[in-house]
Amino acid sequence: MSWEQSLIRIAEYEVETRQKRLAEVVARREAAELSLLMLDAEIEAEVAFIRTEPLAAFHQSGYMSGCKERRIRILTEIDLITAEESGARDALAEAFESQKKYEHVAAGMARRKAQDAARREAAELDELGVRQASRPRAGGF
Repeated sequence: MSWEQSLIRIAEYEVETRQKRLAEVVARREAAELSLLMLDAEIEAEVAFIRTEPLAAFHQSGYMSGCKERRIRILTEIDLITAEESGARDALAEAFESQKKYEHVAAGMARRKAQDAARREAAELDELGVRQASRPRAGGF
């Protein structure tokens, strides 16, 4: 395996690693968003229950205060994860860019090797033609 191929494999590994990291961050953000949706549904259910049970209204302010704190904590978590996700996306883009650069360099080197081989072959054929042309022919022709 050539050093160009080694660099490409390393770059591919880096891309895969960063893709996995991004997927993990996205899954955490989605889980936090789901928690927020569940909290909102829980609040709605509690409000509906309080409408049917007036005695439960005595505990409503404490419950709503706790829900407000949980909501703030979840929103803060979502904001932090969103920032982390942005960084993970940028890192993945950089890894893809590096991989493409290595692939481009390897392709350029392969083209140059093929061109060099074609030039050598052409030079050898030219030399062979010159040798045959300068050799005396049998039969006087």
